[in-house]
Amino acid sequence: MSQLSERPEKPVVGVSMPHESAVQHVTGTALYTDDLVQRTKDVLHAYPVQVMKARGRVTALRTGPALAVPGVVRVLTGADVPGVNDAGMKHDEPLFPDEVMFHGHAVAWVLGETLEAARLGAAAVEVELEELPSLITLQDAIAAGSYHGARPVMTHGDPDAGFADSAHVLTGEFQFSGQEHFYLETHAALAQIDENGQVFIQSSTQHPSETQEIVSHVLGVPSHEVTVQCLRMGGGFGGKEMQPHGFAAVAALGAKLTGRPVRFRLNRTQDLTMSGKRHGFHATWKIGFDAEGRIQALDATLTADGGWSLDLSEPVLARALCHIDNTYWIPNARVAGRIAKTNTVSNTAFRGFGGPQGMLVIEDILGRCAPRLGLDPRELRERNFYRPGQGQTTPYGQPVTQPERISAVWRQVLDSGGVADRESEIAAFNAAHPHTKRALAITGVKFGISFNLTAFNQGGALVLIYKDGSVLINHGGTEMGQGLHTKMMQVAATTLGIPLHKVRLAPTRTDKVPNTSATAASSGADLNGGAIKNACEQLRERLLQVAASQLGSNASDVRIVEGVARTLGSDEELAWDDLVRTAYFQRVQLSAAGYYRTEGLHWDAKSFQGSPFKYFAIGAAAAEVEVDGFTGAYRLRRVDIVHDVGDSLSPLIDIGQVEGGFVQGAGWLTLEDLRWDTSDGPHRGRLQTQAASTYKLPSFSEMPEEFNVTLLENATEEGAVYGSKAVGEPPLMLAFSVREALRQAAAAFGPRGFGVELASPATPEAVYWAIESARQGAGSRNGRARNGSAADGHAGDGHVDGGVRTDAEVLSGA
Repeated sequence: MSQLSERPEKPVVGVSMPHESAVQHVTGTALYTDDLVQRTKDVLHAYPVQVMKARGRVTALRTGPALAVPGVVRVLTGADVPGVNDAGMKHDEPLFPDEVMFHGHAVAWVLGETLEAARLGAAAVEVELEELPSLITLQDAIAAGSYHGARPVMTHGDPDAGFADSAHVLTGEFQFSGQEHFYLETHAALAQIDENGQVFIQSSTQHPSETQEIVSHVLGVPSHEVTVQCLRMGGGFGGKEMQPHGFAAVAALGAKLTGRPVRFRLNRTQDLTMSGKRHGFHATWKIGFDAEGRIQALDATLTADGGWSLDLSEPVLARALCHIDNTYWIPNARVAGRIAKTNTVSNTAFRGFGGPQGMLVIEDILGRCAPRLGLDPRELRERNFYRPGQGQTTPYGQPVTQPERISAVWRQVLDSGGVADRESEIAAFNAAHPHTKRALAITGVKFGISFNLTAFNQGGALVLIYKDGSVLINHGGTEMGQGLHTKMMQVAATTLGIPLHKVRLAPTRTDKVPNTSATAASSGADLNGGAIKNACEQLRERLLQVAASQLGSNASDVRIVEGVARTLGSDEELAWDDLVRTAYFQRVQLSAAGYYRTEGLHWDAKSFQGSPFKYFAIGAAAAEVEVDGFTGAYRLRRVDIVHDVGDSLSPLIDIGQVEGGFVQGAGWLTLEDLRWDTSDGPHRGRLQTQAASTYKLPSFSEMPEEFNVTLLENATEEGAVYGSKAVGEPPLMLAFSVREALRQAAAAFGPRGFGVELASPATPEAVYWAIESARQGAGSRNGRARNGSAADGHAGDGHVDGGVRTDAEVLSGA
């Protein structure tokens, strides 16, 4: 076992414990960025001047009327920026734009003594606009050839030969919607200036170092004059990886120009209409199977809706391509990617970061093709799993380690979920109920862990031991409710050999741990845990030398367990507090900077080949649904999940992440329906689903009636901190099982073996039209017509092409 993964005697990791801030969360005493305003004097409030047109050139911006509003202190415009007027890493996101690129784009910001004064001031700013043509939908952009950013192509094997050897070749298209993050805490920042002109920013950000970098660019000062702190976030889900930077820069600029603290917080409507979403995608595909239903070749093009600027669209697209295989071996593949440029908000990171989109494409393909091939969908999926001992690699050339776990979690779900017996019960129920149908589907997950950009796979930490034996840890990861801080405290206590109550964690700050990576890519525990472990090991080695001198033994024979140092084979002991005090008086350094870099990664973005991931997280889920044939309404009767988190650092935290990720994924796939005004009227480009009243989120009523989550046992991950695996993103994709179960339930209203297409999100409306298609017994080609409203350009309204084409149709060129 590797040093990184080996656990000492009586470790604190692996123990189920509540979130370190759970009590504060449920009692309302936890502080978030905007709560700090009440503790700050003379705060100014920032409010955006939004232009409610989809696209246009600003021809005049008159701020005078705003300055006449009582309580307005200043109006920030592009002329006030001393550095670079840009909030993005691609230099395509002007902080104060001359051209409005989406409905609600902010062109200026008003600072007021009160929020109401700032709001009235923003309403008084006069903006003249020369309206320009706009592209709202993904279909519009594709038709217009509107693209930006990289256009990668991933090739593997010989696709042409693979299709030539295929007994069945089918084609189709698939378009699916994005998703709103809808974190509880909206974007917020609080900026202050000290007596030396240095900037201190409290920000709700997943990436404090990049927030620091963007603010320094905008202000035209070096990074050491800007400090960013993230106390905690009320949710992030990727939406606070890139997008907080510009908002923090607005607050910092205002503070720099006025000398007063500036508070920035979007209200819910502003947050929904100004911040990016999960990327919606369009896919065209062609797939070949042999006579037994094994995939021979895949040719696909994935188009991501990037919105008006690039943001993180390029790496999101790259991860989508890298996950189109999911748990299936595709010996011959060609997959191309491109990013559509539309006049909507700039889409950004969202839990899974493109992985869910790529994996959804292959799961939809298999769900649609199974009836055509005369196979049960579960059997088709099983036949195409990666297998041990075959030397199989992903389409981007990375060997698939632990492929046996794909089958292991699958079999465990089948057994623990009693799937065989329940399928018989479902068949009997469906035969007896003509207007209500049930179905059970099982899908798997194989998700790569690490940033695709190799340089991001590093982490830092600073650990301090005080004379009284208490320990303070700092690391580069941010807490957004996912339990990272809890795990890091457990790692520190385990490595030092002390009880957890001896450890406290400080807020994430750029002046304590520099050059950090975003808390993203499910890598927070791996990177920061490795860094904390490294720092604590340095301290422990120093303390072992001190303990050895006190106990009269060799340092290699001393162990620190539960806060007591002992020599092997001896009853003599030294308490932790006494050991630390002795070390201080011996002038032993009691602080250490830790560092960790993920080894064994390499990636060539041009050839789209390499091994970008440290390991794969594996899981499987079985979902049972019941569908009403009259309305398309459905309920989730039962879910069984087995998920691989290695040796869990904190089982209670990990089970919560699996449950939450699954429900969020089910929301994306079945409920959350983003819609924009695509008319040519005055509100063109307006987000229509801009409140919880019109954008349906999963709640208690959507939870499975029976929800069983099991963590895979005896699953140590060599080369990861204490044998653990990442847990943040992979469980979201377990929700594919819900969508596939809905597809099968809708098909059950039609002839045996009939397949249906299903829009994504699979809202009750979409399920109803799939049921109607099945009832008519028509081919999928005729069943598409009512999968939404193609004319209104809604991104999640179904499948553009009208369905899977049969072998004969493909061969005839139909």
